[in-house]
Order: sequence, then C-alpha cells, then structure tokens
Amino acid sequence: MKISLLFVAAAAAALGLALGAPLAVTVGGLIAFGALHNVLELRYVAGRFSSLLTGRFLAVLLGLVTAIVLCRLAALVVGAPARYAEILVGYGVLAAACVHALRGARLVLGLLVLVLAASVSLAFSQYHFVVLAHLHNVVPLFFLWEWAGRLRRPGPFRWTQVAWVLVLPALVLAGAFDFALRGLVSSPVVASIAPPGSSALVGTRFLVVFAFLQTMHYFVWVFFLPRYAPEAPRFLLGRRAWLLGLGLAALLAIPFAIDYATGRALYGAFASYHAYLEFPVLLAAVAGGSQPVSRKTASGRQVAAAV
Repeated sequence: MKISLLFVAAAAAALGLALGAPLAVTVGGLIAFGALHNVLELRYVAGRFSSLLTGRFLAVLLGLVTAIVLCRLAALVVGAPARYAEILVGYGVLAAACVHALRGARLVLGLLVLVLAASVSLAFSQYHFVVLAHLHNVVPLFFLWEWAGRLRRPGPFRWTQVAWVLVLPALVLAGAFDFALRGLVSSPVVASIAPPGSSALVGTRFLVVFAFLQTMHYFVWVFFLPRYAPEAPRFLLGRRAWLLGLGLAALLAIPFAIDYATGRALYGAFASYHAYLEFPVLLAAVAGGSQPVSRKTASGRQVAAAV
C-alpha cells in the first residue's frame, strides 16, 4: 500500500507540473534526466532479463539498433528516406524477437501482423513516430507489472500503474483537465508528439500527456527501480551507471545549449538503444520466450516496505 501511495503522490505532482508548464517540463526533463534514465534503464533490463539478452539474439538486436542509430543521424542530412529506413529496421527488431520467441503457426501469424503493421507505418509515417514517442512512455507499465510479482499483494500496485499510465492520459486527451491549462502551446515540440493537423487545443493536450508520462517515466527509471529493483550486470554495478549517465548528460548538454533541435536529434540517436531494446524484451517475455532472472539484490527490508 505504501508503494502505491508513493506512485499516487508522484503522479499528482507530475500532472500538476505538466498542466502548468508542459513545454518547460518536457524540454527541461529531457535535458536533466534523459541520458541518465537511458543508462539506468539499460542496466535494469540487462540485469533483469539477462537470460533473454544473450548470444546470437543479443548480437542481432544490437546490430539492428545500431542501424537505427545511423538512420537517425542520417535523417539530419537526408530527411524522409532515413526515417522510412528506421521504420523498416524497427520492425526488423520486432521480427527478430518473434523468431526468437515464437514457433510454428504463432511465428507465421506474428510475422504477418508485423508486415501489415509496417505497411501502415510506411503509409502514415508521421503518425508512426507520434505513436512511437508516446508508446515509449507507456512501456514502464509492463516492467512495473512484472516487478509487482515479488509483492505479497500485487493487485493494488498493478492497478495504480494502470491508472496513471492509461486512465489519466485518456482523461487529459478527453478534455477533463482543460480548466487547469494555463494557455495553449505553439512549438515545434508539439508537432513531434501530436497527430498531424491537430488544433492548438488538441496539440496542447498531447503535450501535457507527453510531459506527464515523460516525468513519470523518469520517476520509474531514476528513482523507483534503482531503489526497489537494483538488478544490474556486473559492469554497471554501484555508482558506475550513475557516473556514466551523468557524464553523458553533461556531454549532451553542449549541443542542447547550442541548438535544441540538433541536441534533441543527437539524443534521439543515442536513446535508440534503450528505446528499441524495450520492445523485443517485452514481446519475447510476453510470448514466453524467456523468464526474467530473479536476482536477490534487493534487500528484504526494501521489498517488505513496499507491500
């Protein structure tokens, strides 16, 4: 119950900030916590799902995601062709997860679904990247749902996560919190997270949702999981991950300070590793391709306090 109340308090604070200053929260949060949360998320995924991310499967995923990094860098020069290439390689990542986790008719069905989805994404590429931006902020629901399996009564915790990840954003998009908006936002940032052709009001609602979910995303990866689920591979134990994340944040602050758009593009390329590795892990784990490794690195006192 205590841990559920912690998320309720965090969600209330994040929603208040997002409604009051969605653009500042989005931009400031990215600069302050973007690089650090990348490193901490990769540390958790590599530790918790080490039985899945091994051997040839890991090598294939790293090769494909590296190709996505190159696509994102190339997009700074060539534009749309590189973005189409990213879409194709992104679905290649999911296809690799299907091949790893599925067999027989399930594999054929999974690949057919991916072909259909890729066709839709290529036809509506702008919508594809808007969905991808928001989907990345929704993914923590899976990891938190899985983490709750170590609690004696996981139900309240799990449904608290559903409330802030899905219900609150739906209410914002439906206009339930329009009375708290401090004006409409017009910014290039809105264009990257709102459907093309959105009105100023709809665009602002999408920006509020993104700012809220991004803030909670950082809360999960920078505060909650490092404290209550410190699974990590040996090379990122202790302070190493924090030092690496803070060091990368300092480096990325330079292009952000010179030109925000360029800085965000460079960050997006670097962030491909954590953003795109989430999806095959999720798909393979849900499909039963691997069970997460339960490492007894969290103290019994921490878990007991969370119940």
